[in-house]
Amino acid sequence: MSNDSQNILYSPNLSGIAKYISDSAKNIIVMVGAGISVSAGIPDFRTPGTGLYSKLESYNLPYPEAIFSLDFFRNNPEPFYTLAKEIYPGLHCPTPTHYFLKLLQDKNKLLRVYTQNIDSLESIAGLDKSKIIAAHGNFDTASCIDTGEIVNPEEVRKNILLGKEGWSKMNAKYGGLVKPDIVFFGENLPKKFFDNINDDFSKCDLLIVMGTSLKVNPFASLIDNVSDTTPRLLINREKVGQYSDDILSNIVGLRGFDFDNPNTLDIALLKDCDDGVKQLANKLGWLSQLEKLVYKGRVTFNINNSIPKKTYLQYILDQLSDTPIDYIILINKIKDIWSEDNEFDETYVIKSIIRGIKEHRIEQIIVKTEKNKYKGHQYKLI
Repeated sequence: MSNDSQNILYSPNLSGIAKYISDSAKNIIVMVGAGISVSAGIPDFRTPGTGLYSKLESYNLPYPEAIFSLDFFRNNPEPFYTLAKEIYPGLHCPTPTHYFLKLLQDKNKLLRVYTQNIDSLESIAGLDKSKIIAAHGNFDTASCIDTGEIVNPEEVRKNILLGKEGWSKMNAKYGGLVKPDIVFFGENLPKKFFDNINDDFSKCDLLIVMGTSLKVNPFASLIDNVSDTTPRLLINREKVGQYSDDILSNIVGLRGFDFDNPNTLDIALLKDCDDGVKQLANKLGWLSQLEKLVYKGRVTFNINNSIPKKTYLQYILDQLSDTPIDYIILINKIKDIWSEDNEFDETYVIKSIIRGIKEHRIEQIIVKTEKNKYKGHQYKLI
């Protein structure tokens, strides 16, 4: 590393990024794509075989991206409405990556999140909407594309979830096709996107990019809007955004990431996003706080969606460390993250743990505790 680089990052790796966040970073910008929502059950777009575009083959689209084409939507709206029904906000719980964004906000480190995603999971995770730039729009607002009339997004949600009968009646009511204000190909990006770019990226002191292929502009080109002295961290399954060998990119002036330069401030962590943010949170000393946000978020999500207690109790047990844990500590930990809106039922918890042992999901380690004061056991997950 050059002397200037050493003054910014004490080491060119994740530990250096973590120290920089702890010591210096106050205006972090995070750019995210569909990869951060995969573990929520929302597939990304381009992964062969599992991505949304691969799954749309049954609709006989002329090309996968046609589902987000206004011309195609006008002629055949059913594929988009079917897709929207599957990914509508409220049907999926935010991921650990989304809660890491919330943690950055809570630590007063986050300037802005620029997201390509239309799932609104950033706001569901608790990010203030002023912190979010939805570059491709989302489901928060809706309108009729023929009349321009603004339509209540909750009404749109209800009718899309009802299926063809619901959205057909809605369109007839408003005299044209109604859709959430998601940016289709050929439409302008939201005004908020362009209004904030220059000011935000001039202030940015750390850029984190996660879960995106960086294939779609102008979003992809934003990585070059930070200064040459701003560290950039990519958390992704593979390296993206390297334009040094791309003739067209060089012509238009894109420098992209440069991970191989010994003096680089660009760091790549090639992992799934959730694993990556957990590793970063651990180096920051924030891992327990992140885990607590994830647990509480899951409980709240399940209660709001009327999912039985068994589901989120099992989720809690599934997320516990694989090291033995004292029964009393376990009960207190579950109490700590149990929603205040739902009365804690220790008998239910005990029965669930015993059931888990019988089903061989939990290994019983120690049966007896001091003075048999409690029905104490130590457990670890198998």
